[in-house]
Amino acid sequence: MWIIVVIIVLLVLAVTGVRIVPQARSMVVERLGSYYKTFSTGIHYLIPFVDRAANNVSLKEIVKDFAPQPVITKDNVTMQIDTVVYFQITDPKLYTYGVENPINAIENLTATTLRNIIGELELDQTLTSRDIINSKMRSILDEATDPWGIKVNRVEVKNIIPPRDIQEAMEKQMRAERERREKILQAEGEKKAAILIAEGEKESTILRADAAKEAQIKKAEGEAEAILKVQRATADGLRYLKEANMDEKVLKYKSYEALVDVSKGEATKIIIPSDLQNLATIGTVLQETMTVKDKK
Repeated sequence: MWIIVVIIVLLVLAVTGVRIVPQARSMVVERLGSYYKTFSTGIHYLIPFVDRAANNVSLKEIVKDFAPQPVITKDNVTMQIDTVVYFQITDPKLYTYGVENPINAIENLTATTLRNIIGELELDQTLTSRDIINSKMRSILDEATDPWGIKVNRVEVKNIIPPRDIQEAMEKQMRAERERREKILQAEGEKKAAILIAEGEKESTILRADAAKEAQIKKAEGEAEAILKVQRATADGLRYLKEANMDEKVLKYKSYEALVDVSKGEATKIIIPSDLQNLATIGTVLQETMTVKDKK
């Protein structure tokens, strides 16, 4: 009977000694109180009453948001700054035996490092140099946590909270700066609008002048062309009269017709050419001419 009990006890101990380590985790094992081995992912066995799982460590990246810390700048301004640290455990053995309460140690180290860095900067530099602060803190923390088996990947300054009076002064300064920029932009807009209006008026004046000039040129060309056509018509008429060999009587008759047309106008004076001094002669010529027309 006692053999069965022993067998059952041995089976229970054998089962309870089985350990399964999941992905991205490690198990630090002690044997008889001293470090024995680090179990990685897989199934392992711990000897009952001999081996002990000292620590079960996560190998994932860990994010810790630490509470705001009071810091003093180089120009003696006290402000509250909180940080976020991204770190990863690279050596489970060092993490287990390197320092007591590693998270608390990182928080205190972060606070002291932050105070040292901010103490070398003035207020304006602190507000505008977050990247420099992050880079310095990451470098210092990563070097300091190497003996603890921890690698610091990133450090981010989450919030920088200056005193209330400093915030009010900064808000007034920002408001004044925005108003100044607004006035500058408005003045530049008005300047550009005035320039565009002046350029438009200038181009409009030039276009009107060019149009008037072109109209005068066209008008002058038209008058010149009209005069030229009249002169050509007169020259053609004279040439045709010359080619027709018209006798003196016909010419005098045509002159008389011209006088008659002139007398029908609004003129109050008529100048009679010297070759038409004898009206009787003109009448005779007219009578003879009409007789010739009747015979034809």
